[in-house]
Amino acid sequence: MPITRLLRLLTFGVFLLASWCQAEHVVVTGGPTLRRWENLRVKDDRHDHWWANFVRASTIRMEDIRRANDADDKIVWMVYQPGYKARGIEDKTPYTTWIAQLAAKNRASLVWLNSGGDLIRAINSLPSGSITTFDFFGHSNRYAFMLDYGSEIMAVSTAWLHERDLPRIRASVFARNAYCKSWGCHTAESMSAVWKRAIGIPLEGAVGPTNYSVVGQGQLPSVSGKWAR
Repeated sequence: MPITRLLRLLTFGVFLLASWCQAEHVVVTGGPTLRRWENLRVKDDRHDHWWANFVRASTIRMEDIRRANDADDKIVWMVYQPGYKARGIEDKTPYTTWIAQLAAKNRASLVWLNSGGDLIRAINSLPSGSITTFDFFGHSNRYAFMLDYGSEIMAVSTAWLHERDLPRIRASVFARNAYCKSWGCHTAESMSAVWKRAIGIPLEGAVGPTNYSVVGQGQLPSVSGKWAR
């Protein structure tokens, strides 16, 4: 084999090995509700007085990831864009611009989502074995991550990742020891078990509702019940 060809093959092999070995930390952020819908509900059922509940929780997690891992690890931030566009119009504030600025500040690659299908495609596009941590911040119930909730229709989700959709995710993109967690409500009551069967690794989630009131003080959400897998 000519030496130049051999060198090209070796260089290509090193490039592939580097891409396979690069860790990816995926943070998924659902959208907020609109106040015009929430203000029609009884007080105890209202959500998202602050537009940035899920955004701030996501950036707190990114800060934790940077402290705990290699500085060159890649953070991929997947955000449901329509919810922040709609809330930005309602509040007359450029939230999508602010999110892009936060992504740059945290050295995260920003991926805008418009549907649950977009989320699946974005995850599946990552290199095999690369996802070492996965976090979801947003509204959820025991069966689904709700990317949208109360943005288009009061108290209704129009974009989600349901547990029935999990077999469509390419399980091989996750590292064998990947740490996955949902910071939404009720995930461990059904979806965590389906995730384990479909993906082959645990998904930690909440039994009971989660509380985002503490994120403004720099703390990750708490749970009124318990965290479980």
